[in-house]
Amino acid sequence: MSELISTVSSTKKPSNGTTVSTVQVASYKSHYKHWRPALLLLPFSVVFFFFQLAPMIWVFVNSFIYDESWSVEHYHEIFESDFLLQSFGNSMSIAMWSSVVGLAIATIGVASLRRVDCKIRDWVVAFTNMASNFSGVPLAFAFVIILGFNGAITLLLKQWGWIDDFNLYSKTGLTFIYIYFQIPLAMLLLYPAFDALRDDWEEAAALLGANKWRYWLHIALPVLSPALLGTLIILIANAMGAYASAYALTTGNYNLVTIRIASLVSGDLFLEPNLAAALSVLLMIILGFVTAINQWLLKRSYHAKR
Repeated sequence: MSELISTVSSTKKPSNGTTVSTVQVASYKSHYKHWRPALLLLPFSVVFFFFQLAPMIWVFVNSFIYDESWSVEHYHEIFESDFLLQSFGNSMSIAMWSSVVGLAIATIGVASLRRVDCKIRDWVVAFTNMASNFSGVPLAFAFVIILGFNGAITLLLKQWGWIDDFNLYSKTGLTFIYIYFQIPLAMLLLYPAFDALRDDWEEAAALLGANKWRYWLHIALPVLSPALLGTLIILIANAMGAYASAYALTTGNYNLVTIRIASLVSGDLFLEPNLAAALSVLLMIILGFVTAINQWLLKRSYHAKR
């Protein structure tokens, strides 16, 4: 024991005559090991600040500037304008419908995909990955060719008598486009979550007399609920922030909040970047509120109660 104490309390004498204990040296090394990973995150922190936090701070500050003075006039103007409030309503409506429908289709697709042959599954996953990146102007152009007034499928459905008229450049058409790019994103997000389901659970439920509907309702969906809710939130945020596809399809004639923000920033006649900043702040608040609801639901989910 005395040898151990003497070893711990041993000192090193540098050339300048000072003494540094072994414990202090070990403490310095421990602090260095903790700070070294933090230093590796420094480049990411710099990029995150300049491309995420700094724009948000600029938008928030400039939303309160009106005629070179501090004011909440821009927010008052937004809440007094039926046109600007309509843009929020349209964006939220399309985002909700496209997210719910896209999530439902993706859930069924992933559940089926887990039961098919490995080669087919790999091919579908690869195609889904490619389709999730197919958006913006190319997607709008593809929909015009297929479902426009003279689109191939539109003319075919009219010839069969299934539809009388279909307007791709309306809210219904925009919802179709949004659903299209929501489905592959939802499938990619949900695919790993289905690993939590075990085959013996369904077999055990069947032995206890539960059919497939009761198994999914009482076992599978509660287990998947955190992933489903999280994916729904991501889809809503993705749809609320979508701009290129909607603008390319409607040339800015449909009233969405992202189109209004872009028109106020780049418009030649109505250039009001501070009002656009106020709209952006309200959009961030809505997305933050939706995220807070998601966190509250996650705490009440199946995993939180276990």
